[in-house]
Amino acid sequence: MSVLCYNKACGQRFDPENNPDDGCTYHPGVPVFHDALKGWSCCKRRTTDFSDFLSIVGCTKGPHNKEKPPEPVKPDVISSGDKDTDDQKPKFNEYIISAPKPQEAIRRPSPDEPMVRVQQKVSTSLKQALEKLKLSEHTAETKEEESDEIKIGTSCKNGGCTKSFDGPASDSDVCSSHPGFPIFHEGMKYWSCCKRKTSDFNTFLSQEGCSKGTHLWRKKDAGKKVVPCRFDWHQTGAQVIISIYAKNAVPELSFVDANSTTIDIHIIFEGEKEFAQKISLWGVIDVSKSAVNMMAAKIEVVLKKSEPMLWARLDLPPPVPPPKESEKNKEESESEDEDE
Repeated sequence: MSVLCYNKACGQRFDPENNPDDGCTYHPGVPVFHDALKGWSCCKRRTTDFSDFLSIVGCTKGPHNKEKPPEPVKPDVISSGDKDTDDQKPKFNEYIISAPKPQEAIRRPSPDEPMVRVQQKVSTSLKQALEKLKLSEHTAETKEEESDEIKIGTSCKNGGCTKSFDGPASDSDVCSSHPGFPIFHEGMKYWSCCKRKTSDFNTFLSQEGCSKGTHLWRKKDAGKKVVPCRFDWHQTGAQVIISIYAKNAVPELSFVDANSTTIDIHIIFEGEKEFAQKISLWGVIDVSKSAVNMMAAKIEVVLKKSEPMLWARLDLPPPVPPPKESEKNKEESESEDEDE
């Protein structure tokens, strides 16, 4: 005859005569409920949903147990004040499991703190690539003088524009482009200026520009060219890692300045291209324990979190300005009209 197993998280019926040593999967610990998280003290898995908690598979194997655990003994309530307090104590041992004391939230420092240069680490692969390319001599010897004439078929240099130069009449055409830069994050692709997100790369390329203007057939930047560069970010419990996909960055000309809440990135790569980005961070970082890892194919800005918490996003949204007094009065008058 089958009997019920009383091991925690098992609840199966078994035959006492056929009870192998590894027939039961159960939790030897006790339930732990803290800060909306539910789990078992014997394993590390946590969940916020009670149904998921009940379905957490046991972490220990052993034989089934038909012995029902004893009910906790409730102490008798003594209302008389003549009895000693020792007689009012429970007659059994109490086991109290307390969760670790939560850390106090760090107050957000002022964004006007002085900026500090983040320490830089250059990989061997980047050093070898730069030595092989000899960027300074190569760019000086192979730089071609730009001609004033625009060749037929030259594509527009504005981001997102797919038009080509077909003659002087093309100058009067309206250019539909994206003034921002492309962002690829967690499988989604979009432009920073309009943020129409899509997971399909062809759909991303065919997105119509959100800004109207004139075509740019030839860039006349002097010196370094500021160009959009793909970058992404991810996080762990203690760090935030920003990956900038700039090849063959020049360590002597590249730097990252930061304070507790802001980072300012300047990267010179592929000889004469420049990437610049200033970000007001969502959380607080420890600049002294942060670093910039420069590699041949990309650059990683590793930011040490000041407190181990999950960031909702990389950048902090700008504060919403309060409504103007005229708009506030207008809304109040409209609400009074509706009441009448």
